[in-house]
Amino acid sequence: MDVPADRSLDESTVELVEMLGHPNPRMREDLAYPLLTTWLTRGVYDDLLTGLGDGITPGMRQGLGRDGDISVVRRSYSALMLAEIIGRDNNEHLVSSSSVLDWGDRATTWYVREQDHRGWIPELGWANTIAHGADLLAALARSRHFGRLELTVLLDVIADRVLAPTAYIWGHGDVDRLAYAVMTLLHRNELGPGIVEPWLARLGEGIRPPRTRGHLAAEWPPPSVRNTSSFLRALHLQLALGVQGRHDLRTDAELFGQPPAHRADLLLAVLDQIRAEQPWLYRPTTKARPLGGDRTVK
Repeated sequence: MDVPADRSLDESTVELVEMLGHPNPRMREDLAYPLLTTWLTRGVYDDLLTGLGDGITPGMRQGLGRDGDISVVRRSYSALMLAEIIGRDNNEHLVSSSSVLDWGDRATTWYVREQDHRGWIPELGWANTIAHGADLLAALARSRHFGRLELTVLLDVIADRVLAPTAYIWGHGDVDRLAYAVMTLLHRNELGPGIVEPWLARLGEGIRPPRTRGHLAAEWPPPSVRNTSSFLRALHLQLALGVQGRHDLRTDAELFGQPPAHRADLLLAVLDQIRAEQPWLYRPTTKARPLGGDRTVK
């Protein structure tokens, strides 16, 4: 659908952005989001992309800290829309570094503070805050404006999000999309094992059962531990099988053309954390990494 001839682009955009928080999923998922993304892809907003992103980000703050009310819809769909805006910049190089870094700060602040992790909500449709936030972090991870420091921050934000206490057990592909965000980071080949392996160890510490000889004060594992365990398994599977990019993102063919540089080491590191969760179940590791002096020079 083209921009209506009888209305200005500004008026249409304001109305559609407001619909991103509409309680009727047909207005939000079948009208507002598809129209905005279609116009974005066609270049309608190319000269206005910074302003569009700046106008979307306040939606991630609306009702932040609440759990169980309708405000989650606006926060989540604002994040998803911002991911598409950053994706457009990744394709066309239209936005300054300062703007994208500012959006990144706002995105990560929202993601670690989000309390409502519902996926599908009867009558409201999809909320999907965890998955939409993962898509946003993956878009930031692709950005030319994000170097080693910024990518390390994204990795830490993901750990903060996964390990944070919650009453929700994630479903609807949440851990898969969050693991894919990590894979996007790894495919940038900016973060070596010296950064990623301690990060994995931090996640591993979060899933180890408490040492006790008797009664536990609360159920084990709690939802956050179950989420972390599922996330590690999803990351292991994606490292093992490999992932592909999106056809609509121009640089993804190159970005995902080869496995991450340290894939073999990272596979072993993830397995170490999974194995330590249930040491009674899995065989002890038998890996033997070669010493530097034993390597054959060819």
